[in-house]
This record gives sequence, C-alpha cells and structure tokens, in this order.
Amino acid sequence: MKFMKIGTKPDTFYTEEATRTVISDTPSDLTIRINNVCFLLHKIPLVPKCGLLQRLCSDADDSDIVTIDLHDVPGGEDAFELCAKFCYGITINLGAHNFVPAFCAAKFLRMTESIEKGNFVLKLEAFFNSCILEGWKDSIVALQTTIKLPEWSENLGIIRRCIDSIVEKILTPTSKVSWSYTYTRPGYIKKQHQSVPKDWWTEDVSDLDIDLFRCIITAVRSTYIPPPQLIGEALHVYACRWLPDTTKSRPLHSSGSQTEESREKSRRILESIVSMIPSDRGSVSIGFLLKLLSIANYLGASPVTKTELIRKAGLQFEEATLNDMLFPSQLPTDQHFYDIDLVAAVLESYLVLWRRQSPLPTENSHMVRSIRKIAKLIDSYLQVVARDMNLPISKLVSLAEALPDVAREDHDGLYKAINIYLKEHPDVSKADKKRMCRMLDCQKLSPEVRAHAVKNERLPLRTVVQVLFFDQESGSRSTTHKPESITRARQAPIEAEAKEECDKKVQHEVTKSSSRVTETSEREIQKRMEAKMVRGDSEKGKERKGETNSTAKMMEPKQVFQRRSSR
Repeated sequence: MKFMKIGTKPDTFYTEEATRTVISDTPSDLTIRINNVCFLLHKIPLVPKCGLLQRLCSDADDSDIVTIDLHDVPGGEDAFELCAKFCYGITINLGAHNFVPAFCAAKFLRMTESIEKGNFVLKLEAFFNSCILEGWKDSIVALQTTIKLPEWSENLGIIRRCIDSIVEKILTPTSKVSWSYTYTRPGYIKKQHQSVPKDWWTEDVSDLDIDLFRCIITAVRSTYIPPPQLIGEALHVYACRWLPDTTKSRPLHSSGSQTEESREKSRRILESIVSMIPSDRGSVSIGFLLKLLSIANYLGASPVTKTELIRKAGLQFEEATLNDMLFPSQLPTDQHFYDIDLVAAVLESYLVLWRRQSPLPTENSHMVRSIRKIAKLIDSYLQVVARDMNLPISKLVSLAEALPDVAREDHDGLYKAINIYLKEHPDVSKADKKRMCRMLDCQKLSPEVRAHAVKNERLPLRTVVQVLFFDQESGSRSTTHKPESITRARQAPIEAEAKEECDKKVQHEVTKSSSRVTETSEREIQKRMEAKMVRGDSEKGKERKGETNSTAKMMEPKQVFQRRSSR
C-alpha cells in the first residue's frame, strides 16, 4: 500500500480531555466545536485556506475571538484535524485508510484551488488518481471506508471510480497480473514463477461490505467475461468469511440484543448471496447450496430464500456426497442431532423434477440411473443418522419411503440402516419394528444379507419367516435354470425329457431343502414361535382381523415347507 506525506513541521497538537490545542506563543482566536470536541486554533493560517471559514468569519474583526460550530463536517473531528494540520504545515501521513474522510472534509471546508494555490483538495485528488486507483488493495481499502460516508462518497464519485478500478483489475488476464494480492487457500504455495490462479481476487474482495461486494459482482457479471463458476467461487469465499459455520456442531441460540443484531446482519448477507448465485447449473457446488440452506435454517431466513436454495439444491442433488449432507439440526426443539428435514426437503424437490422429466422411465435411462444413485446416497445417509440415540423412527421411515420402488435395485443398504437403528435403539416397540421392516423387500436382499437376517434376533419373527421363504424360493428357482445354447431344432424333444427330469430334481431339491431348512432353522425360530404361540390365540385373533392378507406369510415354517414339499 502507498502513502503520501504532506508538511514538514512537527506535530504540535495536544489533547486534554475534550479539548485539542496547538502549542503556540500566539493565543487562540478561533474556536471550532465539532460534536463534543473543542479545537482552540488560530484564524491564521486556517482562514486563508478554507473557503467555508472565510465566509463564516467575514463579519468578525481581526481582533475578535470567533466560535464556530461545525458538527456536520464529514469524517468528524479526526478528519477536521487532518485539514487543520495541513493548514499549519504539520506533517501528516495519508493513505487509503484515511483518504476518504480527509477528502470529504476538505471538500466541505472548500479547501480548493480557487481559495489558494496548492490547496489540500488538489493534493488529495493527485494522490487518489496516481496511487490509490492504481493500486489493487488501496482501491479496496478506500472503497471499504466509504461505508461511513456513503452520500459524500457517492456525490464526489469516489465509490464509482474505486469500483471501476477494481473491476478493471479483476478482468485483467491472469498472465498480466503483477500486483500483490491475498491468496491463503489450503495447500497453495505461492512461488516466484507460479501462474496466477483465476480466482486470485476473491479473497481481497471479500473484505468489502455486502452492498459494495454486490456492486463489484454485478459489475463483473455485466461484462460476461468471467465464467459463472468464478462468480460462484467469489460467493463461496465471501460466505465463508462472513456467515456462521453450521457444520461443526449445533450453534447456541441466544436472545440477546447484540446477538440478534448480528443475526440480522448475517441474514441480510445470506439473502444477498443467494440472490447473486448465477442461474447456470454448476456455478456453485451442491455442498455450498446445502451449507447455505443449513445457515438459512439457523438464521431464520425468509421462506423465499429457503425455497430458492431448496430448488437450486434439488437440481444438483445427484452430485452430492454423504459429507455434503451431514448438518446438525438448527431447531432448538429438535432433540436429535442431524437435520433430516433439510435432506428430506431437497430430496422432495429432486423427486418433483424427476417425476416431471421421467414419467415412464426405462430400465437403462439416465433418470433411472440418477435416482438409483440418489437411493444409494440416501441409504448411506440413513445408516449414519440411525446411530443418533434421539432420532425418531418416524423421520427415518419417512425419508426411506420417500423414494419410489424403482430407485432401489437392492435393499441391502436399507437393511443395514434398519439393523443399525435397532441395534442403537434396543427399546423399540414391536409395532415400530414391524413398521420399519415393512419397508424391506426380501426378494431384493442379497444372499449374504438374507443369511444375516435369518440369524438377526432384532428383527420381527414375521420378517425372518419371509426371508426364509424367499431364500428357499430363490434356491428352488436356481435349480430350474436351463441353458439356452440348445438349437431350436433339437429343443422340443429335449425339453420334454428335460422337463420330466427337472420336475423330479425340483421335487427332490424342494424336499431336501425343506428338510435342511427345517432342521437348521427350526431350532433357531422354534423357541420364538412357541413363545409367540403361548401368548398367541388372542394375539393371532387380532392379527387375523387386521392382516388377513398376510396369514400365509405368518404360517409356521413346518407348514410352509411341508406344503411346498407335497407339491
């Protein structure tokens, strides 16, 4: 950053309580009051350089002590002191951090060339044009200081000229970027001859107030030169700089006025960032969108903002990973840790789009592949959140059942989630166990998972019987497989013979399988069956009324296998 030194005399200003005085042998004859500060100064040399003071002192004699109130001087007492020191010839250092208040105060006091040659305004304008606007960080710092004097800065053209300078540098080809910039990304090591990254400017621009940042982004986007992904990266950097992080743990909710003021500022920043996200798909990542949605829930953002984030996230949900979805719940009323409602809302948005684009999906279509990828992601998510001791079973079931049947090629992932939940929640009621296991399609379980389910004492007995039934049925079907390499000419006579032989084999295998399953499985489930049957008549009566369609599935294993063997 660059600085300008004006004046040669040592600093003779001193402050005592609310009074600032210049050490001099000449008594003070000019009193300037600004807010609660009183300046005891001299008409000479201030009046000759300040057109405003000349007008205010025009009616006073040279010997009179004049008192003037300048409470509305831009920049307050500090900016006025810089102007006063310039008049006295005292050395002052000017830079991007104090240029704006000094320039506005000098304009207010009319310290122009028409009053005296080589006046303060001329020197400040020369410094602004040759140093501040030519520098990268100087322009940003000067622009940031304009938030304290927005009207003066706007009217004097400071804001517009700083923005133009910044945007011009952002649009400069990276091969021509030669000025210093901040870039502290993890893993980035700046070397002397290393090429400049495309997003080199995003970190420095993120220091700006949100309104000024919006002006920069709007001006850059209007040129259509940077790709949307670069704009998205700038928004991501700004969000990380100013918005709370909701990924680590559940934020503490406070009702203090200071906290509420901070939350209101964060809400304004969030809503501005969402409104600036380019409409191009992929301009920001799905992880960033989900993070903004989590922050929106924490800050209590407007429904419009949340709806827009859910819509955008639904469009890119297929690109999500498990880590992108693991956010703590932001509602103080939720006892469970994970924000399942966030994932459910985005999934529903995705499904609305999926149903609209794929009313009759074919097995190999892109939309089927897409939703099956989502199903695997959801099942993995369910396996993680199932470990939460306070997770209501209704939320897990609701999220699992949201997917259509075509989404899951197999139910192995869903079974693992159910098993984890039952293991972590040993007090789950019998009715809730049935409710969870009702989601399982035993025909879509792999042999390994079926083998595990048969021995799983956490499962309801009905589910175990169903698994055994389908396991035997799949074993029977596998024995009836016929090779298709036989030619059509020889197929008819062979089929008759093969059919007769196959029927014998099937009968033999079924009988053998029935005996084997009965012998190995009966011991495992007989005790559970007998205990159920002891309690049983009244309970079976209730089950017959409500579940008449499933009585065949509830038959004792002996009866099931004996009937199949007799066939």
